[in-house]
This record gives sequence, structure tokens and C-alpha cells, in this order.
Amino acid sequence: MNYKILQLELKKKSTQERALRTMGFFKTGKGQYSEGDIFIGVSNPDIREIAKIYPQTSIKDLVKLLKSPIHEERLLSLVLMVNQFKKGDKQLKIELFNTYTKNRAFVNNWDLVDLSSPVLMGDFCLENNDHEFMDELLNSTRHWDRRMAIVGTLSFIRNSVTKLTFVYAQKLLNDKEDLMHKATGWMLREAGKRDEKALRKFLSLHGKKMPRTMLRYAIEKFSEKERQKILMITR
Repeated sequence: MNYKILQLELKKKSTQERALRTMGFFKTGKGQYSEGDIFIGVSNPDIREIAKIYPQTSIKDLVKLLKSPIHEERLLSLVLMVNQFKKGDKQLKIELFNTYTKNRAFVNNWDLVDLSSPVLMGDFCLENNDHEFMDELLNSTRHWDRRMAIVGTLSFIRNSVTKLTFVYAQKLLNDKEDLMHKATGWMLREAGKRDEKALRKFLSLHGKKMPRTMLRYAIEKFSEKERQKILMITR
């Protein structure tokens, strides 16, 4: 199927009103983290419906969509990749992983990373018992790469493997990016749902070093009384 059909389907569902609203939400202004990203105004439910209609889109067409300057086209490409990966055989999973990692420069916003990395990277690395590539991304100068690595551990967490998340979180304590603080705190919170004792130990050892946003995200599920206590003693 030609990727132009998918572009047309997205255009049919687009609205200028939603595009303007979404551009504000994703901070596309000058100097903001999504500066220059283009939105045409298609909702996530509509994107997922389009993906259901064209599940067998070729990897060649998926790459063309992923390289688009239009955010919703990149998002649709990743939704299709994730869907194909979940249902694919070993060979298809290898092909999708390689395609994803090779073209990750186009996975350049937090929603794109958070949708794709737990499956296209995390699931693949977990299934192959090898997270060396994720280790490399954690040391990248590109913060979207680092976010891919930490959010990719969500796949491990879902399978009750939390150690990698805590190792990565410790290495990210001095990260300068607020979007990394949020992602790391989120993963710590999720890991804590599976191993609360390990999260409490991490907070005891590193709480005073943690950026406040990271800390607040990590303790979000604690009681209000305990959150305030932790915030006070780590100030």
C-alpha cells in the first residue's frame, strides 16, 4: 500500500482547531522542546482507527511516514510498528527493531518515545535478554535517546524485572533535562508498584540528589502525609 493513502486518511480527520490546540500543548514555540514540529490536528483515537484499517502497511511505507515533518504521520507510523511487533514473528520483530533504531532521529517528541520504546526497544531487548543497545542510548547526548532507554525499561517492569530501572535512574540523577526528570520519576514510580522496598531504598540513598520533579513523580502513589515527609527530609 502506498503511504500517500495514509497521508490522505490523516488529512481527512484533521482540523485546524485541534492543530492549534495541540501545537500549544506540545510546546512548538521558539526555544521550546518541540520547536518546529508540525501538527495538522488529528486525534489519537482517529490515528489508532486508521492503523486498524491498514495493519499490513509495509516497512518501506512506515519509514516514509516516520521521516515526515508532520507529527501525526510519525505517530501513525509508530502505532503501526508497535501493532505489527506485538503480532509478529521473530524475523519481523528483528526487522522492526532495526528499522526503529536506525531511524530513531525521527522519534523526536515525548509522546512518540513513550508510545514506541517500551515495545519496539524494551520488549525486543527483554525477549533477547540483551539490553546493551539501551545502555548505549542512556549515554547519548540526545535526550530523546536517553528517554528511549529509561522508558524502555517499562517492558522489564511489566515483567517484574525492576533492577534495570533503578540502575538507569541512578545514572540519570544529574541529567539536566526536565523531560528526563519526568520520565525517570515515572519509571521509578512504576518500578515501585512491583517492588516498593527497592523504591524506598533508592529514595533513602538518592532522595537528596534527585531533581524535585523526578522525586515528585516517583512518590506520586504514596500517601499525602508520606509525600510531604519525604519532600521535607530531602529538601
